[in-house]
Amino acid sequence: MTLTGKVAIVTGGSRGIGRSIARALLERGAHVAITATSDATLATAAADLAKVAGAGTLLPIRADVRRPAEVEQAIGSVAQRFGGIDILVNNAGVGLFRPVAEMSVDEWHQIIDTNLSGVFYCCRSVLPHLRARGGGWIINISSLAGKNAFPEAAAYCASKAGLNAFSEALMQEVRHDGIRVAYVMPGSVRTEFTGRIAGGGDEWKLSPDDVAQVVSDLIAHPSRSLPSRVELRPSRPPRKG
Repeated sequence: MTLTGKVAIVTGGSRGIGRSIARALLERGAHVAITATSDATLATAAADLAKVAGAGTLLPIRADVRRPAEVEQAIGSVAQRFGGIDILVNNAGVGLFRPVAEMSVDEWHQIIDTNLSGVFYCCRSVLPHLRARGGGWIINISSLAGKNAFPEAAAYCASKAGLNAFSEALMQEVRHDGIRVAYVMPGSVRTEFTGRIAGGGDEWKLSPDDVAQVVSDLIAHPSRSLPSRVELRPSRPPRKG
């Protein structure tokens, strides 16, 4: 599959799953913009991705998806730099895991505003650009937590369940414009997302590259088909009991 001439935006693209997705798209010839809230992680990611990016094909942008004005500015910058937009991957996410009684209001908003409202802001802003191209892709990175709730994750599970429903509704709204919407629901992934450093004992978990391959495979589907939801699990998790 080649993505030569295609333009993609990957939110939360400086680390983990987002960086792996950005790398996969660059390797296939796309022009890729990545967003993050930290200049330091953006610089590190840009240096790493430059190894596979062609000249002028990578654009790091500091933007917080929780802020609509920053989203509008970032997407406008990408369209101006590359002449349009074909693919949006909503990957930016926050995971804070506490009992409801111990979670602050600010922490609740941080999760919901990033994982759900941020996706709305990005989709709303990018849709005119996708329509101008005659179609494209929106891929939302969700989680199996959106259907399998667990203790001390009420806010996170609620944000991903909402994202799933949002994706389903948006898919039906824009499919006749040639815009395909899908959401990917990974299980346990070997990243530092939860605050734990990936290391020994977690080799059974998914790799960020596994999720990136799913995203690439989705984009490669013929335009007549729409795999709108993908559940991705480790093939051999530890046995219970």
